[in-house]
Amino acid sequence: MFSKILIANRGEIALRIIRTCREMGIRTVAVYSTTDEDSLHVRFADEAVCIGPPPSRESYLNIPRIIAAAEITGAEAIHPGYGFLAENAGFAEICQDSGFVFIGPSPSMIEAMGNKSFAKETVRAVDVPTVPGSDGAVSTLEDALRIAENMTFPVMLKASAGGGGKGMRIVRDPDCFPSQFQTAQAEAEKAFGNGDLYIEKYIEHPRHIEIQVLGDKHGTIVHLGERECSIQRRYQKLIEESPSPAVDPALRARLGEAAVRAARSISYESAGTVEFLLDAAGDFYFMEMNTRIQVEHPVTEQVTGIDLIREQIRIAAGEPLDVGPVPPFGHAIECRINAEDPDRDFQPGPGTIQTWHQPGGFGVRVDSHCYQGYIIPPHYDSLIAKLVVHARTREEAISRMGNALEEFIIEGIPTTIPFHRKVMQNEKFRKGEFDTHFLETYDMT
Repeated sequence: MFSKILIANRGEIALRIIRTCREMGIRTVAVYSTTDEDSLHVRFADEAVCIGPPPSRESYLNIPRIIAAAEITGAEAIHPGYGFLAENAGFAEICQDSGFVFIGPSPSMIEAMGNKSFAKETVRAVDVPTVPGSDGAVSTLEDALRIAENMTFPVMLKASAGGGGKGMRIVRDPDCFPSQFQTAQAEAEKAFGNGDLYIEKYIEHPRHIEIQVLGDKHGTIVHLGERECSIQRRYQKLIEESPSPAVDPALRARLGEAAVRAARSISYESAGTVEFLLDAAGDFYFMEMNTRIQVEHPVTEQVTGIDLIREQIRIAAGEPLDVGPVPPFGHAIECRINAEDPDRDFQPGPGTIQTWHQPGGFGVRVDSHCYQGYIIPPHYDSLIAKLVVHARTREEAISRMGNALEEFIIEGIPTTIPFHRKVMQNEKFRKGEFDTHFLETYDMT
């Protein structure tokens, strides 16, 4: 097992990793930009190294500085967390070439699933259902229009080299296709340095279901059930829960088996997720595989009792998995608390937290790097906390989340807490009758 790990990230995920490392007796190294000097991940790590000014490209995306920090502190491994360099195959390769263990999958695994069109071809070969679409990337408008017309509208344009809603467009009208294609292509090029797009048949009113998988270096791959991620805005997840109100044990088994086949197709090693679209008829289709730990991993931890960061570290150290598929016990819900104003189209609101009182009590968990007096910088993602509750039933979990949101007091900056309160009170959400268009259907602002 490692004696020292450098965490190439910031905020709540860096602090989350530090906590597990402490329990495992592993020393930690934090890296930080000058604006993050007072962040809790810097305070609670055993060592901390400043790697540059606030802009990400000069600090958290600056590979030479991160490697140098690992070298001068004597770290043996590097944990990328999520975001930033977590799915950068080049970074994983540089870590290995520099003598550090990358706590995540190999560069080839990241590359295999990082290109969405190639990933689709890969999993289709092992009988994982995929949404009808183009065979690989389409680079010209003429080819794209021909494929779309043969497929029938509506269709979805997606960036081959990325996710998060960048380079993604729903096209319902053939007359709008050329302009939407060019816009998506330009956006993909700007975001990922690759303008290739692929085309899929657009599934109306789907649910977004993801399966947590773990794979070790000895060929064992297991799944830990599903997470419901349909409450989202502009393809960004806002609320996650496990288990899904739309998934019964039989469907869970089918989804899990398909996810394991997808992971096995690249001999996957680490903690990742396989994401599916689930239609109203109960049929599901592969969307993508995220080869890193996910923001919403705590809901799976709550219903399985398994520390996913611990397993991720053990896998990287070459130890065999000592966990297997387990049925979910109880129900967990996570609300992402962002420094955003729901009444102003979720506009980010960085600034100083004047009051911070987080909820507690039985079945309540808060993952956050914030505190009273902390200054939210404008340079990074607006996520400031993950509020997670666990209860015996979904109904109890919704009630517990509602109470926890009432107790969560943050003043000085706008937050999405009022938005989450409204969702918890929505009758359709409470009944589990929703899909990825929930926010378009119901006004939660």
